[in-house]
Amino acid sequence: MIIFKSIVVWLVFILAESVNGTVRTLWLIPALGPSLAHTVSFIIGSLLIVTLATLFVPWLKLSRWQGLGIGLLWSSLTLAFEVGLGRLGLGYSWSQIGADYDIAHGGLMPFGLVLMALSPLIGRQIWRGLGDRQQNN
Repeated sequence: MIIFKSIVVWLVFILAESVNGTVRTLWLIPALGPSLAHTVSFIIGSLLIVTLATLFVPWLKLSRWQGLGIGLLWSSLTLAFEVGLGRLGLGYSWSQIGADYDIAHGGLMPFGLVLMALSPLIGRQIWRGLGDRQQNN
């Protein structure tokens, strides 16, 4: 059941990130230029990932190790989705897809995948911190 719930959460991530990408393309790039728009979009996407993971952690009821496993699942699914969509859906070349992963040239996707892998643990820690605050009040 945890895998099914985790895939449902991942679909919410993909929907949110798709909206983020659309906003970047339609509004941020024309307003800020490509480089700054990608950076702003990355920050927004990172906040979305952590926020959504934090919101769904109580529903998923993950142990620390399950959280790490689910985070790796989410990152793997995202990588497969990005490559599949790029190659099959949008007809991008491998070099176009690879550009998002090239840190030396401003590609931020590896950082996003690491954040996604850690997001269940981050969300879990946020909930633990909130619980500690409530006990101290």
